Amino acid sequence: MKGIKESQRLSYGLLGLLCLVGIGLGLIVGLIDTIFGRTLLYLSDIRTAYPVYLIPFLGLAGLLIVWLYRKIGGASSKGMGLVFEVGHGQEDKIPYRLIPLVTLTTWLTHLFGGSAGREGVAVQLGATVGNAFGQFWDFTNKNRLFLTMGMAAGFAGLFQTPIAAIFFAMEVLALGQLSLTALLPAIFAAFTASRTSHYLGLEKFSFAISTDLSLDWSLILKLALLGICFGLAGNLFAYSLSSLKAKMASWLPNPYYRIFFVGLGLSLIFLLLWQGRYSGLGTNLIEASFEGEKLYQFDWLLKLLLTVLTLSIGFQGGEVTPLFAIGASLGAVLAPLFGLPVELVAAAGYISVFSSATNTFLAPIFIGGEVFGFSNVAYFFIAVAFAYSINRRQSIYGLQKILED
Repeated sequence: MKGIKESQRLSYGLLGLLCLVGIGLGLIVGLIDTIFGRTLLYLSDIRTAYPVYLIPFLGLAGLLIVWLYRKIGGASSKGMGLVFEVGHGQEDKIPYRLIPLVTLTTWLTHLFGGSAGREGVAVQLGATVGNAFGQFWDFTNKNRLFLTMGMAAGFAGLFQTPIAAIFFAMEVLALGQLSLTALLPAIFAAFTASRTSHYLGLEKFSFAISTDLSLDWSLILKLALLGICFGLAGNLFAYSLSSLKAKMASWLPNPYYRIFFVGLGLSLIFLLLWQGRYSGLGTNLIEASFEGEKLYQFDWLLKLLLTVLTLSIGFQGGEVTPLFAIGASLGAVLAPLFGLPVELVAAAGYISVFSSATNTFLAPIFIGGEVFGFSNVAYFFIAVAFAYSINRRQSIYGLQKILED
């Protein structure tokens, strides 16, 4: 019998050793994620308690962020772009300074009311640690393998969804290709990071959804239409972000002027719109979507626009938690129109908008299972499949490669 041809094969001994290394990597990343995540939540609580004293200074915080990146950023200024360059073999190292730099600047963004996420930061933190581990090894594609391990650990440590984190790290760098060589070491890294951050008290969002719907053609059609709506929202976010970044750089080439003056305008908008309803991660909108609290028809759109504006002018943070908030609040609005349970549609939106904006398929489905219950995976699969298929030429990650026809 002829064996399966492999593009890269690691010996069993090396693979086992890498799994053990993954445990150490996961412990370190889990600790870093905990420090970053718990401090971020603490600062967010302070901003929520005193919005009128903090949000007006968003523009000034922006000046400090720009100064820090221009003074000491170096290659770290590329952020997720540098992670993708290392993953594609265009760069070899991620500077250690990225860790304190992206952590501090993201804290500043959230403390003073910017609308941003945290996932991009966690992935960068994990990727930096993984890249550092990789410098001590010498085998084919070792940078890609350790980067995947680190990204999986970073995502898992922050969100405590290790299975989703593993697939996110394996599929996000290039569409149509899974970095399966890193699968086993990534499992050890991701689960260790997730358990470490959980043990150290980092919060995990979960909401058990119990449904008893028959997956007939009527429900499949509704989920498909919802997936298309969510896919369009995700594509709108990705397109708006890349487009506005380019336009802002053209309209206001000086980064200090750009972040300060637009930041002042953002401060005013955030304060006028219910004193920071759309500031920060968007977890308030997520909670409202699943707890039956007050939601406006336009919540999802305002969160989308204000997050895009915040990130396009130079504030730091990720996009994923705002994408979760956009999807959940849009789902809560659409659910009555389709005659489906609000919690189920909000959950489908939560993962499907993320899928569309990041061009990932497997990770969102597993997020749905790990956060909302695996009994709902069949519903999530259909919604995500249609959201993912809308237009995979748009992505929040500008250096993501497309290897598919």
